[in-house]
Amino acid sequence: MNEPLTQHHWLTHAAPKVAPAVATSTVLILGRIWNANGAEHSLGNAALMVVLTAGAATAGAFAATGRGGGDGVLAGTAFATSGALALAGVSGYADGWSLPILLWAVATAVAYGIASRYWRTDRRDRTAHERHTTGRREEHAHVERVEALRAGAQIETARTGAAYAEQLATALITRATLPGYDPAALTRAGLPELPAADTTKDS
Repeated sequence: MNEPLTQHHWLTHAAPKVAPAVATSTVLILGRIWNANGAEHSLGNAALMVVLTAGAATAGAFAATGRGGGDGVLAGTAFATSGALALAGVSGYADGWSLPILLWAVATAVAYGIASRYWRTDRRDRTAHERHTTGRREEHAHVERVEALRAGAQIETARTGAAYAEQLATALITRATLPGYDPAALTRAGLPELPAADTTKDS
């Protein structure tokens, strides 16, 4: 019954690892399909891909050197697009597989190099978050234990006081039932008298 959850968990962790290879392989395949449909040795198609590749690279450079240190996500996207266009252009223009495969290998290695940096950052942030969460959970658990001990002590104190009062009442009742018990004699002996309710006051 837990197998679908385990499979989903495995796919969730494996998908980011294969995404760079899938992306570059897809571009290579599309480039070769384009090659088979007339792009081979087509100067117009080659010029178009060069312009698009240069434009994407320029956009990435501007995004990286913009105000405030640039936008890293936008720059990375632009450079990735430039690399994909270059790979597609070479795959579509060149005859044979040697150069496209070489460029595919280089592009895949670069993609994994860039992705590994983000994976390390994400793993570091996730570890810091887990440590922070664990620390807060332990702190709350400690506070709860202290409060539980304090409440238990208060309950025990109240229970002890109630038991003492019950024992005292039982002792007074037992003493009053003893034969020869005379409260007046105790008063004459100088023992303290128990307070009696004043019923003479007007209500």
